[in-house]
Amino acid sequence: MYSKILSLRFPKQIAREPIAVNLVRKFDLSFNILQATIYPRKEGLMVLELSGHRKNFQRGVRYLKGLGIRVESLAQDIKRDEEKCFHCGACTAVCPTGALAISRPDMHVLFDKEKCSGCEWCVPACPARAMEVRLNKALLS
Repeated sequence: MYSKILSLRFPKQIAREPIAVNLVRKFDLSFNILQATIYPRKEGLMVLELSGHRKNFQRGVRYLKGLGIRVESLAQDIKRDEEKCFHCGACTAVCPTGALAISRPDMHVLFDKEKCSGCEWCVPACPARAMEVRLNKALLS
């Protein structure tokens, strides 16, 4: 499963189109709308968390861009507090992208930020509360 928080800015011509429904029907994606400002005959803004298989996710984003929607990833900064982490590996069991993995034979948890999708599944899984998520709230205001 792949998940990202996206900002969608769409032109006024498609403000009445069932965009989110089409993401579900055509691409088998699920979504959670975090914020939406949509008025008839005006540019719309929607911030949503979009989830699904990576190929379907990519196809869905291409569909959105093909409609003239400006799609941007909402900046997320996921950090691990090295002082809190005791390398138990609980986070590696839930990480869908392999961004968190156990290094063998030393059994340390490695965190590859480049692979991280920002799904936040590691946050509640971490018993030490070493994983933190910071959203760029500029797009939310």
